[in-house]
Amino acid sequence: MKTEHKIIFGDARNMRELKDESVDLMITSPPYPMIQMWDEMFGKQNPEITKSLREENGEKAFELMHQELDKVWNETFRVLKNGGIACINIGDATRTLKRVFQIYTNHARILNHCLKLGFHALPEILWIKETNKPDKFMGSGMLPVGAYVTLEHEHILILRKDGKRKFTKPEQRANRQKSAFFWEERNIWFSDKWKDINGVFQKLNDTKLRERSAAYPPELTYRLISMFSVQEDLVLDPFLGTGTTTFGAMACGRNSVGYEIDLNFKGHIENKLMQVKEPANKFVELRLKKHKEFVKKREQEKGKLKYYNKNYGFPVMTRQEINLHIPKIKEVRKVKENLFGVEHEF
Repeated sequence: MKTEHKIIFGDARNMRELKDESVDLMITSPPYPMIQMWDEMFGKQNPEITKSLREENGEKAFELMHQELDKVWNETFRVLKNGGIACINIGDATRTLKRVFQIYTNHARILNHCLKLGFHALPEILWIKETNKPDKFMGSGMLPVGAYVTLEHEHILILRKDGKRKFTKPEQRANRQKSAFFWEERNIWFSDKWKDINGVFQKLNDTKLRERSAAYPPELTYRLISMFSVQEDLVLDPFLGTGTTTFGAMACGRNSVGYEIDLNFKGHIENKLMQVKEPANKFVELRLKKHKEFVKKREQEKGKLKYYNKNYGFPVMTRQEINLHIPKIKEVRKVKENLFGVEHEF
């Protein structure tokens, strides 16, 4: 199996390179409105944003920033196939303007716009990012009523265009079965609270670039891609940043296209993608190892399992797992500028 991965250094507010209804899954983490590190970027897109912030008009700046993001969600809706899924990782923001501290609910603003576009909201995920610092609270400490709850989670909005995706042809159904995940993975992945993203791939992430881009861990994209697409699907990221979504698509045996407006990320993205093979394949081995450990424990407690996977020969919990086959990376090559090819093996 071969997949292709294209990087477009351009503005995702106009994805003219992509045809209508050509994308199966979109995963992204956009710049967060009202987080100070992105003020300058938003100001370049609309000078009125800079003016509003200078005047400390938070409500106006918040809305103008989201109007720029709206253009990307409009394009996403256009290029997604009917039945396609959009996953948006977004955090809310807190800020003090005119001596007033408040929260700016980015997730709600994005959700409202996407619903108006015609997306259907599915249950979302709270990505728990807890901190154990004793001074993590905000406000007046132990004195009521001026202390504030700390934000220790981000939202992963999950939206679907039109109705449920259909797999009508025999080859489509076979590919869907091959793309299955393990029963015990399903029970963790499809929870609405994620606390277990532990950074197996983190050695490839440049800390300074992650701070500048707010990149999520590769495990997060690997999981979302496995949950909401099948092998050889096309995955889009309109805010590619350090290339994490492309990394996940390569690891999962999907095709991908990513937009990034900042050319400063180019060298890092290329280096990251050319190094994907070893950590991705180790992660596959870890999945298989964890499954075998699960089976051993389960059979000790409950007795022999009824079904066997045809490709690996080990027991599985359900009939839906018997054709599961996880791709591994055989080779990554740079086909031409900003285009990468991956050959997969099973």
